[in-house]
This record gives sequence, structure tokens and C-alpha cells, in this order.
Amino acid sequence: MYSTSQSEAPLHTKVSDLPSSLSPRLIRFKHIVVALLLSVVFFMLFCFIALHGYIAWVLSNPTVAPVFSNPMQAKNMKYEDITFPAADGSRTMQGWYIPASNDSGKTIIFSHGYGANREETWVPMYDLAHYAHQLGFNVVMFDYGFASQINRAVATGGKAESQQLLGAIQFAKQRGAQELVVWGFSMGAGTALQTGLLTNEVDAMILDSTFLLEPDTLYHNIHNQINLPRQPTLEIMKLLFPVLNGTGLQQIPYQEVKKKDYSFPIFFIHGTEDEKAPYPIAEQLAANQTNPYSEEWIVKDAHHELIFREHPKEYLRRVSTFLSHVTKTSSDDVQQSASNNVR
Repeated sequence: MYSTSQSEAPLHTKVSDLPSSLSPRLIRFKHIVVALLLSVVFFMLFCFIALHGYIAWVLSNPTVAPVFSNPMQAKNMKYEDITFPAADGSRTMQGWYIPASNDSGKTIIFSHGYGANREETWVPMYDLAHYAHQLGFNVVMFDYGFASQINRAVATGGKAESQQLLGAIQFAKQRGAQELVVWGFSMGAGTALQTGLLTNEVDAMILDSTFLLEPDTLYHNIHNQINLPRQPTLEIMKLLFPVLNGTGLQQIPYQEVKKKDYSFPIFFIHGTEDEKAPYPIAEQLAANQTNPYSEEWIVKDAHHELIFREHPKEYLRRVSTFLSHVTKTSSDDVQQSASNNVR
């Protein structure tokens, strides 16, 4: 009996000691696992925010091609290299002034889109400038700050650009413009509407594929490129934009633009297959207008900024009719110019 109890006692002690001897190891293992999981979570969170930062930086700094030609080379139009200040004095703008063949008090200012310069070759802008010139308009073509060949700036969705377009309007008035039409494309059209809130010097606008930077259109374009959730994507972008380009979405008067009944006539042109600026925005903006000469043309199956390319004859015919109503351009001159530009 004695020898049996002696032999059992040490065995019982060793078994009871096993859990206590392994507990510190288990605790350390748990700490390592938790630390690794937290590291993975924080890394994924960092990557998620960094991705949004990259998107915001790319949107604020679009890649813009250099100017390849000029009005004389492209369409045999005499022109002047011009500079003028933005209305707020923030920078000097560069562009071209194409004087009408005869002394004219009519001027068209072209407002190019995001990611483009004054040439906007996919429109193509030279063809429309030539068309306007044949109608007897002086023409102003200029680069927004984000497309500058000299001192490039960030894109701000119209906040800074509206002051730059306002500077072009002031320049045109100084050069004798008595009738002034702004012809805008994409974000250049949205910028034109923002500028229309600041001045009464505009007599009419032609707005092609209007893009108005607001939360809905911002997310629509992000989602077209990468499948990110609406929230918190929009909230993160709202935080990042002021850091990267100095402009918060709340500084862009998109709500005011969407409710505004402008005193001057506006011709809205938009395609139903526009993947960057869904066409209901143009319908909504047009529905707010009470000027009898304001109108809309929603083009079935047409794409963003490609409506002139896709429907050149109809495009110029409708623009011609609009201009004949809102300026002193004679209908005969308008129709003749339209015919010459689509041959």
C-alpha cells in the first residue's frame, strides 16, 4: 500500500501542473494572433483610405495633352495670342482671340471640359470655332488653370474655374463684345452655369454634355471605374478634396445651379448614353428655365461630348436656329455656315 501511494503521488502532481505551465504560452499566442489581426485590419483600412486619396489626387490633377496646333494651322483663321487675369486675380490665363472678319460686337467664348485644353480635339473644337467665325462672331478659346501650358493648377470642379471664365468674359467685353455667348462642354458647361450666377454680362449659353460636380455625379464616375461603396466613399472624398485641391464639395454651388432660372436663354444638348454625366441632370436644369428661347435636345444613343461628331448636320442646324433667335445673326448667314461646316 505504501509503495503504491508513493508511486501515484508524483504522477498526480505532474498532470495537474500541465495547464499552469502552458497558460503563459497560450496567452502569448493569443496576443500575437490579436496583434496580427489588428495589423491586417489597420493595413486594409490604410489601403482603403490611400486608394481614395489616390482617386482624389488624380481627379484634382488631370492629365492634359499639350496644345498641338493653332487656329491658323487648323482652319486658316487669323488669331492673337492673349493673356488676361482671372476675375479674382488668382492667376493669368492664356488663350487665343480670333477676331471676326468684319468689325463685330458678337463674341463666343468656348469653355472646354475637364481633362482637355482649348483645342478639345474629340469635340472637335476647331470645327466649331470655325463655324462661329463664319457666322461673324469673334471667338475666345482659352485654357483653364488645370490645362495651363505654363503654370498648371489643380482642378476644382468649377470653384476656381468660374473665376477664370469670368475673366474671359471681362476680356471679351473689353474687346467690344456687345452680345456674348458661352459655349461649354462637360465640366466647362457646369462651370459656365456656376459663372452665370456671378454675372449679368452673358446673353446666351450653349451647354453640351453638362457635368455638374456634386455628390451624385462624383460617385457615379468613381463607381464607373472601381466598385466602391457609396458610403463611406463620399464622406472620405469630402474630407480629402479640401486637402488636395483646396475645395470642398460644399463650396461648389450645385444646389443653387440646380434650382436656378437663368435670365438668359440656354440650349442644353445631351446624349442618353452619356456615362459621365447622366442626361436627367440636363432635363432637370432645362425644366427650371422660363426664358422662351431656352430649350433642350436629348439625343438618343449619343455619348459624352461626342454629339457633334455623331450628328453633325443636326447639331449645327439646331445650334444655328438657337443662335438666330438669341443674337442678331441673320438666319441666312447661320444656315449657310452650317452647310459649309458639314460638307
